[in-house]
Parts: sequence; C-alpha cells; structure tokens
Amino acid sequence: MSDNGWYLLENNKPIGPMTLANLIARLPSEAAMNTLVYGPGLTQWTEAKHVPQLRDANRNAGGPPIPPIPPRVRRSDEIDYVINGSEMQYVEVTLDPGETVIAESGAMMYMTAGIRMETHLGDPSAQNQGFMGKLLSAGRRALTGESLFMTTFTSSGPGKQTVAFASPYPGKIVALHLDELGGEIICQKDSFLAAAKGTEVSVAFQKRIGVALFGGEGFIMQRLRGDGIALIHAGGTLMERTLAPGETIRLDTGCLVALQPTVDYDIQTVGGIKNTLFGGEGLFLATLTGPGKVWLQSLPFSRLAGRVLANATGAGGKDEGNVLGGIGLGTLFGGDD
Repeated sequence: MSDNGWYLLENNKPIGPMTLANLIARLPSEAAMNTLVYGPGLTQWTEAKHVPQLRDANRNAGGPPIPPIPPRVRRSDEIDYVINGSEMQYVEVTLDPGETVIAESGAMMYMTAGIRMETHLGDPSAQNQGFMGKLLSAGRRALTGESLFMTTFTSSGPGKQTVAFASPYPGKIVALHLDELGGEIICQKDSFLAAAKGTEVSVAFQKRIGVALFGGEGFIMQRLRGDGIALIHAGGTLMERTLAPGETIRLDTGCLVALQPTVDYDIQTVGGIKNTLFGGEGLFLATLTGPGKVWLQSLPFSRLAGRVLANATGAGGKDEGNVLGGIGLGTLFGGDD
C-alpha cells in the first residue's frame, strides 16, 4: 500500500484516501488524536495517538521545536564504592583521575599509591572561603565534637585509584545518594564517615528547647548538603523507614542516625511513674513525624560503651536498667544519651 492510502473516520464515515501529510494536516490538535484512522501498516481502525507517524508529528506541531534539556551540572564528584563485610564493615571508594573524596580524620583504612592525601581546616567543600571563613567552619565542627580538620583523598595517579574507610565500631555503613533525597540530610554528629567532594558538611541546630536539653545527641547535629554520595555509619543493624505525612514513631534518643529535613523531630516524656523509675528507658523519648525518610540504629555506641564500662567497673548486672541497679542520672534523664 502506498503513502496515499490513509483514511480517517468522521461521523462514522471513512474519508480518503489521502496522503500522510494531508492526514496530519487534518489532525491539528491533541483532542483530534483520538480520531480513528486507517492506513499503511495497520490491520484495523486505530486511534491516531497510537500511530507513531501521527503521534510524533502532533508532538512537534504548533510551534518551534522543543529545545533539548540541558545536561544537569553536578556540584559533587561522581564516586564509585563497594561496601565490604557484615558486622565490622569497610567501604572501598574508587576514584577516576582528579576525583576527590572527603572524610573525617582517622577514618581511612588504606589507599593505593596514586592517592594524594591533604588535611584541611574546616569543610574542604566550602567555596571561596578565606582564612576566617575556614576558621569559623572549623569552630562549628568543634561544637559537634568532631576534629577541626577534615581530610581529602584525591586520585592523582594513572587510571583508577582506591581509598578505603573503616567503621569505628560494629555496625553498618550506608550510602546516601543526596540527589535522590532532596539534596540534604541531617544526621547524628558521629555518623558521618566520608562523601564525594562537593558535599557540604555543616552544623544543624535543633531549635526546640526540649530537643536541646534532652535529645540524646543534643541540639547539635550534622547537615549534609549536595548532589553526591555520602557514606554514614550506624551501630548494630540499620533500619530505614519512610514515614507518611502525619505518621509518628517514638524511639530511644540514641537510636536516631539520620533523617530528612521534612521530618519533625521532638522530645516527649515517657509517661508513668513506674515507666520513669523502673523502665530503664529514661524520662524522654524522641518522636519523629513524617513525611520523610529516617534511619535508625539498633546499637548506639553510647549504649555499647555504657555496658562495657559498667561491667569493667563491677557495676553491671541484670538490674542495671532501673534505679535499683545503679542507674545514673544521665540514663534517667536522657535514655542512651
């Protein structure tokens, strides 16, 4: 059948034959694309929107061609990674020439010969900072209990180079793709391990007085911003959960690892005299209200360290979780703190 064999159906009557160009001219609008047509390559009457030649012609009609979408400019380096191990994990980051990963001081496990290591005052991803800006950035980091300095690892050798970072205590390493999470994550102050250069590591202050006084991690947390990959560490087993709008969960204050900024973080009392005195969970629990993703850990380092210290000093035992078993004021008021 030639290109002249096209028909359309109007008022249940076939109109044609006509050329493909004439048929396209009779279908000028999106609404007309519901019209039944028949022509070369078709075995039955078909809606015009399901015929590729007509659909593509209609998409480009009515104005100048749509310009191509410009490529997205990434701010962060694109790094590759592999997480190894089960309980005591480490992550290997592979860098192309010129790519850089930033990390907390002391997190590095090993690196290949082509990696150049440099120490920076404050956040090395911050742009156009003078000395005072770097000093201010370092001072904010000191508030979180972290080192004033951060380390960068840059691939300066031929081919791909590798640098590995190890978890500081038993748990899991998780990679957060910030570009898929809205570009920002708030995490507890000691969970950050490493990230692609271009990721801003700053301080997030909790504004509510209850969170500030009894929030376990306090009112100072870390804010990670960017469009690259950030690697964080959680103690024990990691739980990731997406909260629906208005959905609330209550948790021990030390079990929070990270949350999206859309999640509301607050502190509430446990409730009940017996729960307060004998429950072993302290006076306060954290409440997280959606929408947004949250990450929780089953074994906060403070809980692990507290058990080790209690047994090392002979104060441990089955009753250590209530006031009859040597509970301290820190545990009473702040859970795992």
